[in-house]
Amino acid sequence: MLQVGKINHLQVSRIMPYGVFLTDEENNQVLLPNSHTPDGVAEDQWLDVFVYHDAEGNLMASSDKPKVQLNQCAFLNVVAVRPIGAFLDWGIEKDLFVAKNQQEVTMQEGQKYVVYVYLDRQTGRIAASSKLYEYLEEESFDFKVDQQVDLLISNRTDMGYKAVINGTHLGLIFKDEVFKPIKIGQQIKGYIRNVREDGLIDLSLQLHNAEGRNDLGSQIIAHLQQNDGVSVLTDKSNPNDIYKVFNVSKGAYKKALGLLYKQKRIMITKDKVQLLN
Repeated sequence: MLQVGKINHLQVSRIMPYGVFLTDEENNQVLLPNSHTPDGVAEDQWLDVFVYHDAEGNLMASSDKPKVQLNQCAFLNVVAVRPIGAFLDWGIEKDLFVAKNQQEVTMQEGQKYVVYVYLDRQTGRIAASSKLYEYLEEESFDFKVDQQVDLLISNRTDMGYKAVINGTHLGLIFKDEVFKPIKIGQQIKGYIRNVREDGLIDLSLQLHNAEGRNDLGSQIIAHLQQNDGVSVLTDKSNPNDIYKVFNVSKGAYKKALGLLYKQKRIMITKDKVQLLN
């Protein structure tokens, strides 16, 4: 069947003065207007198009590639606000609608928000919501500690930052895990820090296991070797200075220093770290 809100691979069945009709393998048809029809198109040719509803509710095809598809999240700009809701630019002619009751905070024109794209059961049309928790899972026992995941930073809370995990779940990055500047809408790699007993997911921007500490330890040794065996970055240094050199938090740096000290590979004083061998 035609998949509304997604890219479809369809075959040209009829060429009309106003566009071409495309057909799927079950003979469902949708119109691709002339404005989106490639030059020299021929019958039986296969095209990749995006299928959506126009303003009148009719199924239409577009050669434009949307910024987001059905059941996905994206960081989109508000192009208009009306009493019934807001309209977002998602890369095609018809803007994406967010009803007022689907806005976690009241949307403002010119601002960007992370939204989830869904199929409205009442209207049968594609819509969006910034109430991510209504569409994404917040609990899971399928993730493993230290597993690398794709994150989309969705919003800031009193405890830290909420993030979409692999497009399917929500997790939390606590404040003390945020050792570098991050922004709403940013897509970054992260790690599963902990899966709590209730299934809620804690996230991290760096590995906290022995492998991560050993890798950081190697970086510290290399840094010392490149600087005549001495570094002014101690366990008392400013977190920003540590991040600029090693791209890690101060806590992770202190743990790596402690491991190297126990291994008798470095000496730590108030104002410097010195390589011993």
